[in-house]
Amino acid sequence: MTKLKTRHIVETLVWLLTVVVFFVYSFEFNQEIEIYKFGATGWPRVILGILLLVTLGNFLHLYKKGSEAQHGRVGISDQEEGISYDSIGSVQKLVAILILPFIFSWSLKPVGFYAATPIFIALLILLLGEKRIKWILANTLFIYFLIILLFMVLLNAPLPQGNVSPFYDFSALMLTLNTKLHQSLNF
Repeated sequence: MTKLKTRHIVETLVWLLTVVVFFVYSFEFNQEIEIYKFGATGWPRVILGILLLVTLGNFLHLYKKGSEAQHGRVGISDQEEGISYDSIGSVQKLVAILILPFIFSWSLKPVGFYAATPIFIALLILLLGEKRIKWILANTLFIYFLIILLFMVLLNAPLPQGNVSPFYDFSALMLTLNTKLHQSLNF
């Protein structure tokens, strides 16, 4: 028997409608780009495809298990934990989490995407409460690898390189490696 409720169906339909509307709208700016073989709509359509997969996966999960708390899942409980902002430390942590993306975006011009991104990922993981250095490094490298794979290799999207040494030199190294990879794979 299904555990779907009307709100689950409405939520899924809203997400599906969002994907369809943006996909149809993507034909408005579908132009070829000389240095990018997938055109101007390449990466937006990849994001829409990921959103579609997540929406369908969420619907399947809701269909099978519903949205009630499930016993044995880490971080899930019937009792809601109260979040307290009484101490100055918790307020500072919240402010730091909210300001960090702005600092990251500001640093893209001088530092560049390739050098700023792993620092941003590691700092965000730290701010979210992880204290084990091996986990922070492993997760940072994994997420960074996925982002580089998506934007550099699959989408071949130009990313900010930075203009301050040694960050610019690191960006140049990454672009050189990407060029050699594309040439070896005949992209």
